[in-house]
Amino acid sequence: MATTLSFLSPPSLKTPSFLHHHHHHHHNARTQSPFIRTYTRMSIKAFSAPTPAPPLTQDDLKKLAAYKAVDYVSSGMVLGLGTGSTAAFVVSRIGELLKSGELKDIIGVPTSKRTQEQAASLGIPLSILDDHPKIDLAIDGADEVDPLLNLVKGRGGALLREKMVEAASAKFVVVVDDTKLVSGLGGSGLAMPVEVVQFCWKYNLVRLQDLFKAEGCDAKLRVDADGKPYVTDNSNYIVDLYFKTPIKDAGSAGKEISALEGVVEHGLFLDMATAVIVAGKEGVTVQTK
Repeated sequence: MATTLSFLSPPSLKTPSFLHHHHHHHHNARTQSPFIRTYTRMSIKAFSAPTPAPPLTQDDLKKLAAYKAVDYVSSGMVLGLGTGSTAAFVVSRIGELLKSGELKDIIGVPTSKRTQEQAASLGIPLSILDDHPKIDLAIDGADEVDPLLNLVKGRGGALLREKMVEAASAKFVVVVDDTKLVSGLGGSGLAMPVEVVQFCWKYNLVRLQDLFKAEGCDAKLRVDADGKPYVTDNSNYIVDLYFKTPIKDAGSAGKEISALEGVVEHGLFLDMATAVIVAGKEGVTVQTK
């Protein structure tokens, strides 16, 4: 089931009154996204001289989808706050709506130190799974989404905390642009991360590579800009798997990876997403199972 919204409908439907009452325009403009202000002006101008909208950048698309995802948030919720460039738009939008008073009594459970810092700087009250083991809604990005809404996540390195928080969430809304859609997981040819303990990481890198002989797989230790091993928030390393062909059976693959001693977590998020919001050139679509 997919619904499509054209770009001219406001991505946030929280205060649509300004579309009908132009004297409210400035009052509402403060809490609206910059996109909405532009569209309102465009649609008014369009009566005299239609001007083509400039093409939307990938960041614009991420932002549109992120704002749409925030429509799922209501006051009083405990929210899982994702990590990465798309999730950052979600967190800043939640901060705006708290500040304007449109949202109240939100508690955020961050999935990384980065997100924790961003949310704290915006005044979003924060907590942890220890104190809120049941989360109402998590919102996060993804690196790949297949037709069954299974995901690859963790190119930003936060996969372990993301999976813990998102698995504890009653609803999990994923926000992507359409470049992230694949026919099978691993199909983008980009990294599928596995978090491993530092002890004998090379032993596990070889074992991971051997698991996927059929698909053809390169396993590489993730390194940071100066060539040192990348260290996660949990003081572990990441082995990135690059597949030549998509993973044949993601469910079995996930179990086999997790069964290796010294593997902490992997980036296959299977059967977890309840909705995926996809931004593309034509508009924002919402896919649900």
